[in-house]
Amino acid sequence: MKAFYLILALGFGIAIPAGAQTIKKVKIEQLAEYIKQSDRPLVVNFWATWCAPCIEEIPYFQEEVKKYAAQKAELVLVSLDFTDAYPSKIAAFIKKHKYDASFYWLNETNADHFCPQIDAKWSGSIPSTLFINNKTGYRKFFERQLTHPQFAQNMKELVK
Repeated sequence: MKAFYLILALGFGIAIPAGAQTIKKVKIEQLAEYIKQSDRPLVVNFWATWCAPCIEEIPYFQEEVKKYAAQKAELVLVSLDFTDAYPSKIAAFIKKHKYDASFYWLNETNADHFCPQIDAKWSGSIPSTLFINNKTGYRKFFERQLTHPQFAQNMKELVK
């Protein structure tokens, strides 16, 4: 029986390397459904590895979301990187910067199709962030970089 567990453990070790992050490849309909069905406070951030303002804000997003672990708040980072970056370049970037979140790569190129499914006024620019709590009805969308104090204030409102 011990041999079975050892083989099982080794199998998982090979399949899921230590510290590896899964980046789920999704279409907008899948992401929209995930957001709609969520029973926890979500911060959904649209970013890319080449976007300096995106990279600047993610560390304090992580810091603030962790403060609300008891409320099960979740940071969802949705990469809008180009096809050639998925998954290896995005994964390497995430590892290098020690990002801790749920990771998605949006497999879409038509902003006229995917933007309105997140927010009717979204032009497609990044960074963009959606705060949503389906339990309370709270929903706020920002199509710009947020400062640390702005993000912290929105987190407080999100988990009320």
